Amino acid sequence: MFLAFGFGSGLAPVAPGTFGTLPALVISWLTLPLVLEWRLAIGLLLVAVGFPICGIAAKRSGVHDHPGIVWDEIAAMYLVLLVAPPTIWAWALAFGLFRLFDIWKPWPIRDLDHRLGGGAGIMLDDLVAALYAALLLGFYRWFMV
Repeated sequence: MFLAFGFGSGLAPVAPGTFGTLPALVISWLTLPLVLEWRLAIGLLLVAVGFPICGIAAKRSGVHDHPGIVWDEIAAMYLVLLVAPPTIWAWALAFGLFRLFDIWKPWPIRDLDHRLGGGAGIMLDDLVAALYAALLLGFYRWFMV
């Protein structure tokens, strides 16, 4: 539960998903000195362990996607930050885009969230939100270079 609730960040009384995304910034910052391949491996590990972590937490809490379960936000945000250059503005944009898509839930994010149960439903909607954010960041970088 400690991991699922983002080391306690998911227990924030307001906007637990937003506060729960913050540990990804710390993990990303700490892993910046590593080569991209290692950082990608860490991101994939965060995702892989997220399925059982979120699924078990959902069962224990008795709520499919309890607002305090934020491991999905951490893993997804970490992946988005792999696309963003390590500047405060780029990371702020990455954070904002990810939170926008995670809250707004455009198609197929909302469907994934409602149709899939357990850890898969919890993780996949955030991973698609991360994909949308990463694609926009990629387009932004392409146009700005």
